[in-house]
Amino acid sequence: MAGTSLLTVRGGTVTRGGRRILDHVDMHVERGQIVTLVGPNGAGKSTLIKAALGLERLDEGDVIRAPELKIGYQPQKIIPDHSLPLSVRRFLTLTQAAAEAQLRALLADVGVPHLMDASVHTLSGGEWQRVMLARAVLRRPDLLVLDEPTQNVDTAGAVEIYQIIARLRDDIGCGVLMVSHDLHVVMAATDQVYCLNGHICCSGHPSDISHDKEFQKLFGPAAATTLAIYPHAHDHSHAPDGSVAHDCGHDHSHDHYHTR
Repeated sequence: MAGTSLLTVRGGTVTRGGRRILDHVDMHVERGQIVTLVGPNGAGKSTLIKAALGLERLDEGDVIRAPELKIGYQPQKIIPDHSLPLSVRRFLTLTQAAAEAQLRALLADVGVPHLMDASVHTLSGGEWQRVMLARAVLRRPDLLVLDEPTQNVDTAGAVEIYQIIARLRDDIGCGVLMVSHDLHVVMAATDQVYCLNGHICCSGHPSDISHDKEFQKLFGPAAATTLAIYPHAHDHSHAPDGSVAHDCGHDHSHDHYHTR
C-alpha cells in the first residue's frame, strides 16, 4: 500500500575511533517513495545505509523497520574472486533459488537478457550494475536499497538505469532508498533528497530541468526527463571533487562532519 512506512531512522548516531560518523540523523522511507541520499566522500552515507539495514550498530538513536520487511540490497562494491568461475546465472542464485523463466524475465527487465551464461568477470561497469540490480530485486522486496547504482556508468547509462529503477518500483510497488555519488544531479523521480555530511545538512525535492534547452542539447531529451538538479539549501556548497566550502570561504575538504 502506497504511503506505508517502511523504514525510519531517528537520531542515528555512530562514533568510530573517536570520530563522529553520523550525528543525530533522521530519515524516513515510505512504500512507493524514491528517497535519494547525497553527500561528499566520507559523509557517512554507506554507514547510514548499513545502520538502516542492521549491518552497522548505532551508538544512539533507533531504526524502525516495518514488520516482516523484505529488503533487496545492492551494495556499493562486490568484487568477485577472479580465481573462481562464476556465471551471471550462478551469481543471481547464490543465496536464493529461482526458476529459469524468472531469471530470464528479470535480466530482460534490467536490459541484459543475453548475459545469463556470461562470466561476471567479463562484464562492463554498466552490465555489472544491472546484474547486481537484478539480484537485489529477485525477492520482490518491499524496500530496495541501492548504494551508488550508477557508479562507473556514463550519463547515458545512468539515465537508462534510473528508468529501470522507476519501472521496477512501479512493478513491485516497493520503496527505494538510493545513495547517489553525484552531489547535484539526482533521479528526477526522487520524492525526497537528504544531503548528509555527518548530519543532515538539508533535505527537499529535486528541481525539474526537463524544459532546460541547454541541458537537453547537452544530454538529450531522455536525460532531461530522467535527471533533476538538487538545489542545496544550506550555508555551504559541495564542489565536484567532494570538498565542502562554507560561506566564509574556508575549504572543508577534509571535514567529514560538522557540529550543529
